[in-house]
Amino acid sequence: MLNKTLVPQSVVREIQAMIQSGTLKAGEKIPSQREFAQKFGISRASLREALLTLETLGLVKTEAGRGTYVTSGPGASSSGMAPWRYSDIHSAFDVFQTRLMLEGEIVRLAAGRLTQMDLDALQRATTAMEEAWEAQDLVANVEADLEFHKTIVSACSNSMLKALYQTVRDQLVETQRQPIPMTDPERMKQSIAEHRRIIEALRANDGAGARREMETHIRNTARCAGLDP
Repeated sequence: MLNKTLVPQSVVREIQAMIQSGTLKAGEKIPSQREFAQKFGISRASLREALLTLETLGLVKTEAGRGTYVTSGPGASSSGMAPWRYSDIHSAFDVFQTRLMLEGEIVRLAAGRLTQMDLDALQRATTAMEEAWEAQDLVANVEADLEFHKTIVSACSNSMLKALYQTVRDQLVETQRQPIPMTDPERMKQSIAEHRRIIEALRANDGAGARREMETHIRNTARCAGLDP
């Protein structure tokens, strides 16, 4: 049986492919949620989750009372970023601040504990992130970014910090998607270079250096979203 948590992500990829192929064109209204849910054989709740992810990535935009439309894609400054979907819980600023503290300490404690396989996985994820961006496969780009951070978390020596990370993972992940519509090619190059500097610090078992590089990376990502935590 397919893991329910994977359903929205698989649909996100399918809808992105429809947009990239021109099956769904810029400015076009997508079918009703009922019709689309039936097409993909999923619940309307799963479809809504998929559409929220696509909206955060800047591929669609929902207009109250009108429906959901295909946008002109990321980098369109007129559309900007999607509304922060967790505003009723925590602000994006607070989440970025939490990422600084939580992921900074996690990567410090992961240093010296990552195996060669882990380090290779970090490198593969970074390369996949770069290649996906070049292909404008935004879903794959973010998935590779998530895999990069997940690999580091898995090597953290503090089980409570890892549990805390999982508790707030949805909010943390959203800050990785949120800046995408405002990310230009130069910023993505910088982000990938930041990943590689984190890897080098981890390869050298330099916990303090890894923390410094991770904090720089998160701050730069936040600034791309118009925030300065």
